[in-house]
Amino acid sequence: MNRFLARAGVASRRAADALIASGSVRVNGELPPPSGVFVDPDKDTVTVDGRPVKAVTRHRYVVINKPLGVITTARDEEARTTVLDVVGDEGQAGHRLFPVGRLDADTSGLLLLTDDGELAFRLTHPRYKVAKEYIATVIGNPTPTDLETLRTGVKLEEGTTAPAEVETLAVTPGSRDSSLAELRIVIREGRHRQVRRMVHGIGHKVHSLRRIGFGPLKIGRLKVGGWRLLGDAEVAALRRAVGIDVKGGGPPLATAGLAEPDPGAPPPDQK
Repeated sequence: MNRFLARAGVASRRAADALIASGSVRVNGELPPPSGVFVDPDKDTVTVDGRPVKAVTRHRYVVINKPLGVITTARDEEARTTVLDVVGDEGQAGHRLFPVGRLDADTSGLLLLTDDGELAFRLTHPRYKVAKEYIATVIGNPTPTDLETLRTGVKLEEGTTAPAEVETLAVTPGSRDSSLAELRIVIREGRHRQVRRMVHGIGHKVHSLRRIGFGPLKIGRLKVGGWRLLGDAEVAALRRAVGIDVKGGGPPLATAGLAEPDPGAPPPDQK
């Protein structure tokens, strides 16, 4: 059941388990056990809060270049601009899009939106170690020892970070408080504000942070505030990166989504 709901774009598997346990899900009008049940999409009728799950032609995959100040959520109670506002009508086009992972309001760059819960689950699960590539402009010029600490692991409150790829791209001379170093940092974890905390752990502060890569996806020439649909080859590359079999080089077409979706609802597992 949880896998079916994830593939339907209702929620990630973890959030789907919570939906099942809460009593929001019905199978053929009956309440399933909290542990869930096996369902046959061709024979069983599944509803979530009374809304039926129905087949659609295929999932939607949208990449955006998130501007600063935009909130990574589908709905904001304070009426701030969200990532769904960036894509406009695309977020309302019969698909319950939600962000895969998150970027903080003060971080810009590449963010994936989709209604493919199974892919989103794997892309954000620590087991698959999906690379996230950033350009960090840092106040001050980190020493070779600082950079090596970033590469081997920085001690944070919850434990030492995993090894990262780090290189210095450019340095703007000045005093310690005015010089700027541009670093390329690649991590394979998803801790809260991880890059900023890693840089703080070596005695520096991030001036600006931009994500330019997520797994096989690159931001390329996509302008700030712009968005585009992913092509079949890009979706296939994402699926291969997390071990989902891709036959024929493209994503599966026979998938499911919620009827009358609520694109303003919070994305699954959003913190």
